[in-house]
Amino acid sequence: MDPCVEHFVQYLEGEKNASGHTVSNYLTDIRQYCEIVWGEDARPPYKWKEADRFTARKFLVFFQKLELAPTTTGRKLSALRSFYKFLLREEYVELNPFSGLNLPKKGSYLPQILSTTEVVKLLDAPAKVAEIRETKNPRVRLWRKYMVARDAAILELLYSTGMRIDELVKLPEERIDILSGVARVRGKGKKERLCPLGSPAIRALMENLELRENVWLLEGKKGARSPVFLNKNGGAISARSIERMMKKYVLFCGLNAELTPHSLRHSFATHLLDAGADLRSVQELLGHASLSTTQIYTHVSVERLKEVYQLAHPRA
Repeated sequence: MDPCVEHFVQYLEGEKNASGHTVSNYLTDIRQYCEIVWGEDARPPYKWKEADRFTARKFLVFFQKLELAPTTTGRKLSALRSFYKFLLREEYVELNPFSGLNLPKKGSYLPQILSTTEVVKLLDAPAKVAEIRETKNPRVRLWRKYMVARDAAILELLYSTGMRIDELVKLPEERIDILSGVARVRGKGKKERLCPLGSPAIRALMENLELRENVWLLEGKKGARSPVFLNKNGGAISARSIERMMKKYVLFCGLNAELTPHSLRHSFATHLLDAGADLRSVQELLGHASLSTTQIYTHVSVERLKEVYQLAHPRA
């Protein structure tokens, strides 16, 4: 690794307390910058001092030509601005070429959410899909029975707590207190928060853990600590696998194909606000550092009220 990049990673992990996911995103953006500026064959150490405002604009124009979402392009520019700000502080460079470069304007984005009826339909989907796929093989039958419980528990947990998918896959069993009905979740910046568990989520989680032990014994791994949610190989399920799993149920239910596990987080926040929860409490439950991030859901609620008004009011 380039020594400047290596130093930057140490800064992110040590001073900024950044998560592995955040560090990985920074490295991806920096690598893309190097490939655009110096070519794919270039090797470290890179000549960071040679970069100027034209170099920074070249990076911006490259992604604008790809017609990426303004939020994606803006995130990449912010990443490089932060990186050069660090290089400037450590005196690796004499100027920050990304300083003063305007970020692309963001469109009016409202997150994809499900209605309460759609949520119920989605959460019921694992059991209904399982009824279609029957088998007489006892080993396969146990796995399929477990996968129904696992998928149901994952969906229930995502909607009940509003946690991010990355937080769920990294959630160890010792951080789940079923008796108290809470989970201690480690979010962005390695900050911990308490997420209450609803009764349906607790029941689904208990069924998952019970069947998981049977599967674990079947795999001959008695005595070893097992992940909360198993994949088909007996390891911990990945975020990508959960995304594919949810896509299957979304299509089965005939819902919007663009819905993702993060849509359950959006729905969680919106439904709380719709029911009268205060913004500060929702911010705490979501683990947002800034209240302004949570405020997007107030706009979603207002938009839904407008839709109801347009449909129901005789003089709308």
